[in-house]
Amino acid sequence: MTFPEMTVHDLIESLSGCDPNAPVRQAVNPFFPMAHRMAQVLQSVDETGRTVVYLAEGQDDDAQLGHLPPEVAIALTWQGPVQAPPRRPRRRAGGN
Repeated sequence: MTFPEMTVHDLIESLSGCDPNAPVRQAVNPFFPMAHRMAQVLQSVDETGRTVVYLAEGQDDDAQLGHLPPEVAIALTWQGPVQAPPRRPRRRAGGN
């Protein structure tokens, strides 16, 4: 099954409602969700001759910023919401 690819137009439309001064991050690896600092936008041609735009991670050692915030991983459906286990009644002194 193929999925429609996001176009540059789609990306611009999605970004138009965002704070223009906010930093851009890339979310990768749904099995170990991490956030990465974006550094470059590159245009190239794929194997079929179609123009493709790549959003590239920085090359600095600190380009990987750490774990993706849980609310982002949940919104991407990369993980489900985690609920705390139900609380058990406390035991009283004397074993009652």
